[in-house]
Amino acid sequence: MVQVSPSPDSETLLIELPRAIALCVTQEQFTALAAANRDLRLERTAKGELIVNLPTGWETGKRNWNIAGELYLWWRNGGEPGQAFDSSTGFVLPNGAIRSPDASWVSQERWEALTPEQKGTFANICPDFVVELRSNSDTIKTLQEKMREYIENGAKLGWLIDPQQRRVEIYHPSLAVEVLENPVELSGEKVLPGFVLNLRRVWD
Repeated sequence: MVQVSPSPDSETLLIELPRAIALCVTQEQFTALAAANRDLRLERTAKGELIVNLPTGWETGKRNWNIAGELYLWWRNGGEPGQAFDSSTGFVLPNGAIRSPDASWVSQERWEALTPEQKGTFANICPDFVVELRSNSDTIKTLQEKMREYIENGAKLGWLIDPQQRRVEIYHPSLAVEVLENPVELSGEKVLPGFVLNLRRVWD
């Protein structure tokens, strides 16, 4: 739904946009929209199409908190130098898309290589590590497309976690997707050495 105010003296109108109609915005317009709608999780595709994600339900919020919390504890307790982020952080990928993974991490070397302008509101970088957690409103196909996009734009490790099926897809550059059925934990491998995510807290 889009709010339209034609002029200062006119009545505000609400327009329903069918899914078949894409609303395209520039990066500058996206930044302004995000600042004015902080309660929404907005994303932008490489073609400029605006994606509006409603706030998550409590189950997904709890799972997101557990994942991001475990990543933070690993980082705080001497994990690989870098920057860890939660689901509220947006990144401008090399292809122009603006994405907000549910959890992510960028190596210190790559982060320090960014100029102040490149960091900006949304850092111009694809994280080394990304997590997407499927909520009840997400389609698995859409999330798989996002995971491939992350890998194509520079991510070294990605986890697509599906609590509904207790299933995890692990993404690496130049490798086939690895599928795990009902795993109990996930390893950060060489990208995040020593990081282990206990999935019991996610499945429950």
